[in-house]
This record gives sequence, structure tokens and C-alpha cells, in this order.
Amino acid sequence: MMKVASRLGKKNGIRHVFLTLATGAAAIAAGLSAAAAMAQEAPTPTLRPATAAEQRAKAAVVLADYRFDDLLWENDRAAFRIYGRALEAAEPPSSSGIDIWGKRVRWPYMDRQLRMGDQHSDYGEGLDFYQVGTGRGIGGLGIWHDNKLWTSRNYVRPHILSAGPDIADFTVDYDPWPVDTTRTVRETRRFTLPAGTNFTRMTSTITSSSDAELIVGIGISKRPMGTRKLGEVRKDAAAARISWWGPADGDKGRMAGAIMVDPTAFAGFAEDADNYLVLVRVTPGKPFVYYSGGAWDRGGDFATREAWEAYVTAQRPDFLP
Repeated sequence: MMKVASRLGKKNGIRHVFLTLATGAAAIAAGLSAAAAMAQEAPTPTLRPATAAEQRAKAAVVLADYRFDDLLWENDRAAFRIYGRALEAAEPPSSSGIDIWGKRVRWPYMDRQLRMGDQHSDYGEGLDFYQVGTGRGIGGLGIWHDNKLWTSRNYVRPHILSAGPDIADFTVDYDPWPVDTTRTVRETRRFTLPAGTNFTRMTSTITSSSDAELIVGIGISKRPMGTRKLGEVRKDAAAARISWWGPADGDKGRMAGAIMVDPTAFAGFAEDADNYLVLVRVTPGKPFVYYSGGAWDRGGDFATREAWEAYVTAQRPDFLP
């Protein structure tokens, strides 16, 4: 009887193991099926279309307090962003460089797309695939001293002068930062982007703990694309400007950039590990003007490097503060 009971126990144990395995397999299959159903039911993200009123606007400024105080500005041809202090802790490394987005529509779109939470995909109006990192982006600046660029933290105290519909215009401050051990500087900068141009007019006033002349370096990041390759650079010392045509980033295309400074204050070109730089002589406390601009080769205006460089060369900017 004991042998029979033992055999029955073994059979029951084996049957229990098979039932357990079968139940587990069924549960896994049910879980996978439910996950697949949820994936099919999940809505595809879409960009809210611009209203008729939004499409009539040719420029906009938005303080994106819902996204670490990003400050967005754009017109009918180009779109840019600078970063607030909140981003320094949320997504380090952050910098006071200038971001640029690809744009293919003639009305504002940045705020609508940023609110989606997916500015890095193309939903028909543009996208953000330029990576500022710790560089100057398109037109950020620093103090050039002892062959090093000394830069500020992210902006503070924004003041919007015009949020559109024909011009984007605002000011920000950059709180004091050290230049080695020789001095401390701070900056107030005005950003002005009217309709019909790819260039933001920058009016910068840098004050200093020393009255000695400053050399300001205004930069274009060397490797802001996902490929990490270098772009093509053209330096024009006579006109005091530099243009950059970025490398292709897969199917996203290329970004372009340029900096123009006053030839009477031009102090040469320089480079560091992150940036191509245009150098400018600046008197502390005295405003100076420069222009930074950019474009996307899928935006409809500049499909080639030659077209972008011809546009940059044709500019006749005003440098009066």
C-alpha cells in the first residue's frame, strides 16, 4: 500500500507541476495580449494645428514655465531657444548657449510642439534636433581671456517687450560670472527678431569690475548634431562674419548658422574644444550689437550650403546700439 501511495503522490506532484506551468504560460500569454492591445489602443501623438489667428502671426515669444523656463522666440523663417536656471538641475549639463530648431512653416509652432512633450520628432511643422550641450550653440557668448572662453550660467529675469505678431523682442540678464581671477562681469542682452529674416539682432551690455577693455567671443558650436561630425565653416575677416553648414543628421537634415559682428570692433577668429568663435573688442558698460542666425535645409529657403552662404554674404546689418 505504501508503494502504491508513493506512486500516486509522484503522479499528483507531476500533474501539479504541469498545471502550474500551464497556468503560468496562460498568464504570460494573457499579459502579452493585453500589452499588445494597449499598444494598439494608445493614440498616436499629434501636433495641434495652428488656428487661423496663429497662422496670421509672423513672430512670437513664449516663456515656457511648464518646461524649466525655456524661452522660445521665432518668426516666419527661424526658431530659437535659450534655457532657464531650472534646467541646470533637471538636465545637466545645461548652458547659456542658443538653441535652434528646424522650421518649415511661416507661423509660430514651438510652443505648441513643446507642450506635446515631443519636440524631437517632425510632425510636419519642424523639430528640434540641434544639441547645444556645453557649447555656445548659435550665437551664445563668453569672455575670451588667456585662450579660454569664460561663460555665464543660464539666463535670469526675462522681460518680454513684444511677443508678436510682427516682431519678437525681449531682454534677459546673465548674473555675474568670473573671468579667471582678474574680474567679474555681468550681461544684459536684448533679442530682436522681426519677420522676414533669419537673424536675431543682439544688443549686449556687459559691465565689469574692471574698466579695462574686454574681448568677447561669440560662438557657433562645433559638434551640435547627433552624428558628432564637424560641419563646413567659412570665415570672412573683411566682413567680420562666420558661417557654418552642419553635417547631415540621418533623415532629419542639416542645420546652418552664422554670426555677424561690427567690422570696426572685430578682433579676429578663435576656437576652443566646443566652438568656432568670432572675437570682438568691447568697452565695459557700453552696448554693442551683433547678429546670430540660422536655418534648416528642410525649411524651404536654403537647401544647399551655397544658398545659405550667399544669403549671409548679402546681409548689410546695422550695428548702431
